[in-house]
Amino acid sequence: KYNPLNILKLIRTFAFATGTKGMIAGQMIDLESEGKKIDLERLKKLHRHKTGALIRLAVEAPAILADTKKEALDHMIQYGESIGLAFQIADDVLDIVGGEELGKDIGSDEERGKSTYPSLLGLEESKKEAQKALDQALRALDYFDESAIPLRELAKFIVNRNH
Repeated sequence: KYNPLNILKLIRTFAFATGTKGMIAGQMIDLESEGKKIDLERLKKLHRHKTGALIRLAVEAPAILADTKKEALDHMIQYGESIGLAFQIADDVLDIVGGEELGKDIGSDEERGKSTYPSLLGLEESKKEAQKALDQALRALDYFDESAIPLRELAKFIVNRNH
């Protein structure tokens, strides 16, 4: 049985991640930015608030329910934020170099006038940014022992997937 206070904290965290301060905010930035060139900071904000907020929630929710101490929770949040950003950058790269397995046409972001990491930084620099986000995620997990190996492998998969 879960602590009712943790359930309330989870509900608040879920509402934040999916609401106007999270995913909805990211979606609004995305819609407002279509067909426009945005700067890197705005793109990071878009990614942090869109898919990144949901990925962070997926990592944060079990830690909240498990009544994880604050220091460990902070590391999990950093991990979630980092893999969320890494996922989005990798997705931008895969839109250029990926295959049909992606479920969207290659180059569809460019055709829709979306600002992406590759459109702002170039392909190779975008790959480096994805690696930096991966490294941040892995550093956040240094706090934990071998029990975090699956999370480490997940982070690596997110950046190194090819479809």
